[in-house]
This record gives sequence, C-alpha cells and structure tokens, in this order.
Amino acid sequence: MAEVRLGGCVGCVGSIRPGFIYPFEEQPDGSWKSVEKRCPKGCTAQSRQEAIARQQRARVAQDQEPPAPSAPTPAEPAAVEPIRHTASPNPAPAYRGRPGPADSRRAPTRRDPAARTTHTPATAGAPRRWPAVALDITDEGWALDIDQVPPPAGMKLTDWFGWLGTGLPLRVERIHAAGRAGDGIVCLTSAALKKLGLPAVLPATDKALAQLHKKLSTAAASVGMELSDEIGPTIHAFRRKGSAGGSKTSVRILFTPWLGQGTDKQKATNQLALEMAADDHGQPDAPVLARRIRAFVADLGIAPGSTHATTSMLLLDAVRPREEAVQDDETGEWSRQLRDGALPSGDTAVPPAAGARHPLTRELTEKGEAVCQEEDFKYWARPLTDGEAVLPYAVVIDACASYLSVTETLPLPAGPLQYTRNPTWDPKTAGLWWCDFTTVEVDALLPHPATFHGAHPTGPGWYATPTVAYMVTTYGYDPKIAAAYLSSHTVPLLKEWTGRLRTAYKRAYADLGLTDGQDAQDFLDAYAIHKDTAGDPQRADAALLASFYKSVYKGGIGKWTASARTSIPDDEVWLEKTVSKWSYRPEIRFTIIAAARIAAHRRMRKTYQLTGRAPFAVNVDASFYATAEPTPLELFILGDNGKPVPGTLRPGIAPGSCKHESSIPMKAVITLLDNHEHPARIAHDYDTAGQPVDPGEQQEESTQ
Repeated sequence: MAEVRLGGCVGCVGSIRPGFIYPFEEQPDGSWKSVEKRCPKGCTAQSRQEAIARQQRARVAQDQEPPAPSAPTPAEPAAVEPIRHTASPNPAPAYRGRPGPADSRRAPTRRDPAARTTHTPATAGAPRRWPAVALDITDEGWALDIDQVPPPAGMKLTDWFGWLGTGLPLRVERIHAAGRAGDGIVCLTSAALKKLGLPAVLPATDKALAQLHKKLSTAAASVGMELSDEIGPTIHAFRRKGSAGGSKTSVRILFTPWLGQGTDKQKATNQLALEMAADDHGQPDAPVLARRIRAFVADLGIAPGSTHATTSMLLLDAVRPREEAVQDDETGEWSRQLRDGALPSGDTAVPPAAGARHPLTRELTEKGEAVCQEEDFKYWARPLTDGEAVLPYAVVIDACASYLSVTETLPLPAGPLQYTRNPTWDPKTAGLWWCDFTTVEVDALLPHPATFHGAHPTGPGWYATPTVAYMVTTYGYDPKIAAAYLSSHTVPLLKEWTGRLRTAYKRAYADLGLTDGQDAQDFLDAYAIHKDTAGDPQRADAALLASFYKSVYKGGIGKWTASARTSIPDDEVWLEKTVSKWSYRPEIRFTIIAAARIAAHRRMRKTYQLTGRAPFAVNVDASFYATAEPTPLELFILGDNGKPVPGTLRPGIAPGSCKHESSIPMKAVITLLDNHEHPARIAHDYDTAGQPVDPGEQQEESTQ
C-alpha cells in the first residue's frame, strides 16, 4: 500500500491538525482567506482513531483492486487539470500551505527520466508539485523550464514577489507521515536578474548589501511577503500564517549567477548548489541547476543541503523523523515530541568511543588506556609470495559503496550506551565489547579482520558488535567478555536511508551504462568509459548525481563523529554546537565501519579459500592482487550457472561489488614494497591497461 497521511475523521481527514478544518472565506475587501474552524463532525480523539482505521482498511482494499484506466480511450488521454493562479485566492484554490484531503492522499510521483534533460510538457500523470523551476526571460516574456508552473503576470519586482506568493505548485513533498514538507525552489537566470533590476554580481560591501536588502524587502512587503534576514545567493521569501495578502507560503530563491560569491559562510553554504549548477563549461546555469535538483529530489525525496554530510542527516530525519506532532486530548494544543526509538539529543558519548577530538578520548589516551579503533583498513601490506612476485601486474580493485552494502539491516544503537559488567554475548545488541583476540589464529595471507592496520592485536581492546560476531563465528573466539558498553535500544536505523541512497546510486549509474547482472567483461568495458559525458546532458547529470550520492553516504558516516577543526576551531564551541546534537554519535560510525571492514574481509577470505588468491595490500576499499594480465577477470569465480559465486569478489556497480581502478606493473610495486612504501601511492599513476597516466588526467582523477 502506498504511504499516505491519514488524520482526522471524515470531516477533517488529511488536516495538519485533526479536529479542525481550514476553509477559504471571502473577506469584506473581496479577497479570500483561509480560516481555522472546528471539525463540522464534532469528532473526538477516539472517533478520529476509529475513522483512521476505517480509512486504512478502505485504502488497502482500494490498492488491491486493479488500476482503473487513466484515459477514456487509448486515443484520448485524460488532460491534466489546469492549475489557476491569481493574485487573490480562488474560492476553491489549490493547496497553499496546509494539506487538504485530496493532496494529503496523493502518493509521491516519480518523475519521467526525460524531465531531467528536456523541457517538461504538461502530461497526464505528472506530479502536481515540483521541487524546483528555472525562471528566465526571453523576447516573448517570462519563460520557465517546466510548463506546469505558470509565469509571473508582470515584469516588475513587485509582480515577481506577488507571483511567489500565489500558491505555486512548488514544494518538496514529505516522505514520511511524521515528516515535514520542504520549500519549493526558484532558480533565476542572469537575464531574469537583469529584468528584475537586480545586480549581475552580489554586492561586496555592507552598504550595497543593505540597499539591496531594503529594495527587495520593500517590494516583498508590498504584496504581503517577507524575506530572510541575510541577502546572499540563497534567500527565502515567505508569508506567515494569518498575515495580510493571502495564506501561508514559503519559497526558496536561488540567484544562480551569485553562486560562489558572498562571505565564506555563504560560499560554503551554497557549494553544493554551485556544483550542481555547473554546465559543460563550468558556469552556473539556472535550468541545469533546476533540472538536477528535480532529479535529486525524485531520487532521494529531499532537496540538497548545505553539505553532503548535512544532506545525509536531512535524509535520515526525513525517512525516519525524530519528532512527531502530538495533540493534547484535553487542551487540543499541539507539540512536537521524540518518536519511539529516536536518537536522543545531547552528549551521549562514552569514554572508549567519544571521537578523536572529544576530551574523554584525550583523557584515556593520556592515561594509556584503550579506545575504540574501528576504522577501515589503512595501508596494510605484506611481503609478496614467490608466486606473486613473478607475475607481471598488480591489479587494483575497488569496492563499490561498501558502507551501503551493510547499513540496511545493521543493528545500530539508538539509545545511549550503558556500561555492563560480564555481559551475555548477543550479536543482535549494538555496542562495544572488551575483547582479547591476541590468541586467536587468523589467515596469514589476509589482514587481521579486527584491526584497521591489519596487524595482529597486541592486547585487549574495545570492539563493535560486527567485529566480535565475525571473530566468534569465523575464528571460534570464545565470547567470555568482562565488560561492554551496550545500547538500551538497538534498531536498524539506516534501513530506509540505505534504500533511498542505494536506489539513487544505482539509478544514476544505470544512466551511465552500468547495471546489475552485467557480464564481467561488459561491465569492465562500460566502467572504463563511464566518465565520458561530453555533449550528453543526461550522462552529465548522471555522473554528477552519482558522485553526489557517494559523497552523501560517505559524508553522513563521517558526520557521526564530526571532528574537523576547519569548520569549528574552538573546542568549547565545538562541544556546544556539534557534540550536543543528535547527529554526533561516534559509536554509530564505529559500528558501520566495523561492519563494512568485516564484509570486505569475508569476501577476501572466501575468494582465497576457493582460488588461493589473496590481496597483498589493502587500503580502505582498494585491494591489490597479483595477476598474469592487466585485468581482474581471473579473480572472479563463476558458479555452474555462469554467475559469480555469492560472497566472493564480483564485478558490478551494486554496493559491495567491485570495479577495476588500475593495473600497476609489478616491478613498480616491488620497488615500493622494498622501500617500505604502500602501493596505494601509485594506484592512480597507471590506467587499467597498465600504462602510465598523463599527469593532467591523474590530477583530474584525484579531485573526483
């Protein structure tokens, strides 16, 4: 059944405040205004719950019926109902801030892929609301890059603000019943700025900025709109509930030519928008930006945030909201409360897993006590065997989206970690366990699975649940554990987050010719040219979005233990503004990285058991294997059905699969190893055929 928002009885169903309705009534001046009234059915909390139950049963029955034809005849498709926009609200207007019954029941509609690259026609089945639109001016007047949004009525700045406040079909729809919708976005071109009498370049002085703010604020106020306090590449235009001029509305404005300008803070805040707006020549382009935002929202369900890391957290809060609106049965007042299983706010760090920058970590380090060191494999290498040393190539294969391969079902700590003595081992409980693996024998040719450096541990330490579980099941470790920090509430927090990111990631790569189930050689051939996007807007969009989605999940994992001093150099301010937030949970990051590292080790081990081939070096997601040819094909094991054996190295773009990054002449590798250097240092100096890469191409590769 499609996810819908149900609330209220038959009289107030879909209202943001069950028990009340918001009809439009004509005012003495002839305008129309939304007013709040009690539900005409006089419903109670109990009767509303009964009504919701009936509605849900009806929806289930409806979803089980075969879909009705969308058009009267094959030759006459049903037309989209026109959307009317006037300066004053129509007596039966489209949604303008509060969800009505019809709007709240509408399931999110995925865009037509062609909408990413072409002017979008008004077609049957198109969504009623769009996340972004580009506004330009031509000799014929205002022009928008999608037909479903009507143009402004006039050419003046006041006409433009009046247009913004008329209830445009612009909004980022909520993707969870307890979530919130986001503002629609209007991207302005240079020509549109000029027509509105706005400067082509963001003013650099405080005086000029103040004058510009006054000009915009005055024009906005004349039609009942307000602006955000600071003028920059991005502003918000909004009308408050109950204010003159119409119903509540809010729109985000992107002055595309101003992207990359302003203060350092403004540049950082709009960096993602600047990257998304870049055309083939690297210049900000409003239609390109709007098109990519629409594709981004269609894939993930949210608009991009200020950084990849914050976007990741916005996505998590959108698919699994921390708070929900709750109404008091007696007073009728609404408030927002933490949902069951939500991550608590405040500093919940425990000493062994407080993060590198936290004072608790410094205290333990100064005392010489152990802290959790669950990290990706970093610069592990071993001596080559005699058989490996005579092979001509070292092939570098890289795991795709390794974090996404483990996060969907991974149990993570929602509640704070609690210290427990002599705990009972439970692989389903997230937390940190005090274990000693020094006497456990592991595979000699593989990195040690429990340490990031791959060497044997020299004493006991704190390990996350995935590491302990692997040591117990694979190497027979006896889980008699003296102490642990265990979560009071363990849940798969990233299930929905992972699903959306994985789908978006695979969809973008599919546009680049990389799909699941490809033949190994076909995949390697397609991957070798997937960055060739010249002259193809769809491939250019896909390449950029694929890179964005990778950065979103990687940045999100890092966000759990944000420790960079560049953003907040002062430690006290960092403790107050970062550690106090719900998104600061280093033990979550440790658990994810442990699970990804263990998954990589499991693939190495099974491949080694079936073929006798083991990597001689590993760094993060990259593994180095000695091969007879400059290709990883000899490492992939096919079963009797012709498909890769589950659990082994396998080519593909799906999370956990691997791709061919480069092939290095073994002589160069031996020289590095003899000098005690890691071969990762030259991994990008050679192409997949084993030939040296042009320094210019190498620099471009390193920046992607």
